[in-house]
Amino acid sequence: MKLDKLFRIAKLLENALINEGEMRQELYEYELEEMLDELKTSMAQDNDDCIFAITENNDDVAMVLIDKSGAVYINEEARSELQRLWKKNYTNNMGKLIPVFAQQLNENGIPTSGMKIVY
Repeated sequence: MKLDKLFRIAKLLENALINEGEMRQELYEYELEEMLDELKTSMAQDNDDCIFAITENNDDVAMVLIDKSGAVYINEEARSELQRLWKKNYTNNMGKLIPVFAQQLNENGIPTSGMKIVY
């Protein structure tokens, strides 16, 4: 049963993050919006160039990305910005992260990832 849930979450993340699926504004507002200050603090402490968080609830997915300037990107805009930052590595990177994120979500966590951009 638990594996079924983990597989379902991974498929939902894959659809939203790799296959350009729809994300839900209401889920962002419900689960991620209140984390913005915490994410900004974490990003500053780690000296990251950006940070993003992803959540899933009732088969919906939401995402937020904050860049070094403090700009906040939500859902599809966050995905597009991350695709821009990761360029050709986006799909490969997400393929590696989705199983980890699915596990964290399955354990009722909200996965976050800070990044340093190498140019």
